[in-house]
Amino acid sequence: MTLQSHGPASADDTVGRRIAALAPWFHNLHLPSGHETAPDHPLGDFPSFKWREIADWIPSDLDGWSALDIGCNAGFYAFELARRGAHVVGIDHDEHYLTQARWAAREFELDERVEFRRMGVYDLGATSERYDLVLFMGVLYHLRYPLLGLDLVARCVKRLLVLQTLTMPGDEVVDAPGDVPIDDRERLLAPGWPKLAFIERELAGDPTNWWAPNHACVEAMVRSTGLEVRERPGHEIYVCAPRDDADATRTAVADEVRAATGRSK
Repeated sequence: MTLQSHGPASADDTVGRRIAALAPWFHNLHLPSGHETAPDHPLGDFPSFKWREIADWIPSDLDGWSALDIGCNAGFYAFELARRGAHVVGIDHDEHYLTQARWAAREFELDERVEFRRMGVYDLGATSERYDLVLFMGVLYHLRYPLLGLDLVARCVKRLLVLQTLTMPGDEVVDAPGDVPIDDRERLLAPGWPKLAFIERELAGDPTNWWAPNHACVEAMVRSTGLEVRERPGHEIYVCAPRDDADATRTAVADEVRAATGRSK
């Protein structure tokens, strides 16, 4: 990951020294002590500005809700949900960020409301846990198998999914037919047809940026997992909820999902 900070320039107190020891940071956390973990972040006050885009679309009172923060990093979003009353599970594959998150949870005195687990998206195939609210922010385009990942995420969603992903430019959406004749494939080139661009090498210096869907593709992928887009609170952000036919949609691909995650009957 290239967009990181090494923490505040001054580390002459206990908290400052701990921030420096845990660097580099991707999340700029505003700690109760007044310290910030990444005040010189290349993106600015990240992810505070991203949270402001979605905050009004998430219930202000999450008491009794369970939440899952996928790719939780240092826990910024998990802490915001916990402050609203949710019990939050944050997962990430990188132990470095989980160490930051567990330390920050203690600083915020939220460690009884938030737990952090070392897991990746595909590990969700091994659990039957479901959550009222799932945050899936900035992860989809880093997956080599994005639709499999989204299928597994959708299975966990009871009420709401907030999805953010890198996309190709353009908001066009075509009214795709129910079936495309094999000799009519020129349709697939039309602006607004769901497309997923493969990034073979790097994007923004990051070799883990694998895919860039267009807007139509994001909506189509969401529908194919049994969810539907309810709102678009910001650029590249989608608030989704299960459709009435979600179970039937997931049953149709259940065998393939189990096989892909090594859990065939």
